[in-house]
Amino acid sequence: MKEYTFTSESVSEGHPDKVCDVISDKIVDLFLSKDPESRVAAETMVTTNKVVISGEVNGPDVFKEMPIEDLVKNTIKEIGYDQEGFSWKNVSIENNLHQQSKDISQGVDKKNEQDQGAGDQGIMFGYACSETEELMPAPIYYSHKILESLAKFRHNDEKKLLLPDSKSQVSLDYKDGKPVRASAIVVSTQHDESLTQEDIKEIVRPHVVNSLPEGWMCDEKNFFVNPTGRFVIGGPVGDCGLTGRKIIVDTYGGAAPHGGGAFSGKDPSKVDRSGAYAARYLAKNIVAAKIADKCTIQISYAIGVSKPISIYINTHGDNKIQGSDISDKLSKVLDLSPYGIKKKLLLNRPIYSKTATYGHFGRKPSDNGEFSWEKNDLVESLKKYF
Repeated sequence: MKEYTFTSESVSEGHPDKVCDVISDKIVDLFLSKDPESRVAAETMVTTNKVVISGEVNGPDVFKEMPIEDLVKNTIKEIGYDQEGFSWKNVSIENNLHQQSKDISQGVDKKNEQDQGAGDQGIMFGYACSETEELMPAPIYYSHKILESLAKFRHNDEKKLLLPDSKSQVSLDYKDGKPVRASAIVVSTQHDESLTQEDIKEIVRPHVVNSLPEGWMCDEKNFFVNPTGRFVIGGPVGDCGLTGRKIIVDTYGGAAPHGGGAFSGKDPSKVDRSGAYAARYLAKNIVAAKIADKCTIQISYAIGVSKPISIYINTHGDNKIQGSDISDKLSKVLDLSPYGIKKKLLLNRPIYSKTATYGHFGRKPSDNGEFSWEKNDLVESLKKYF
């Protein structure tokens, strides 16, 4: 199909589901900052005036130094919620975290660290393509950029015209498999009740135009801002939120398969997270090495087993990667055991809270180890085999 339109969406840090993802990943970071071998599976729910946290942990008593109430309230304050029905000042917090099951931990924890098993069974996908500089699908990449720009404006705006909850949706036209312009843009943002729909549209417009490549802005008739006309009631007051409900926003915007497991709230022994990061790492480096323009990788695991059960690779028509020994070659480039992934990408560190918003992929690696799976440091090793 040479000409088509493809759409992806993103949501802001103030979206109820993302509030939950951020809180859950803040809990992961707190545990890992005290003990890099902590086990965490933290799930969060938010609704009007209420935050409920549940899940399993195995690690130090971190809440002696940082009470969970303080962590949650500080997170809500950072996001920007101080409104009737959901404020960091008086939100009710219920903590139901408890000890991890011994039946699970015995499969993960081994005497020899290198034999550490996967924290659960599952399938994970990684993907990369040459549509953007960050080797991400363009619709999700620009959906994130629009909301990041709006968030920066909101946090710096003393008038507080825009409020935390917002969503974007970008539809791009493709010709010969490459994106060429936007056919439609949708942005919905919570706002102060004094603003009209037209006021909001003009606030949003430059953030959309400046986030897209020059000349890509859609026709005015297809530029939708707050299509219902009003978005004053938002956040957890308007909708209940849950950890892990935005897995397509977190990954490739529907342009690639997803194994189904969420990332946020999980320490790196959970291959839902670390396996997906490793798959993206391999796929991105394959595209960066110009071995393929697109690459999809699937990895599967069994609970308690250190090595992957299977490795699948699809280069979407490029034939540089062939043969029955592909899995062996990829395993030589990157040890895909939970231990090998954690060691290579240095995942046992408090680096996860920033991943909870605006995508886990297509981000800039930082000096403190955040987004290490976005590095292109496997290129030369891959070229030796393919």
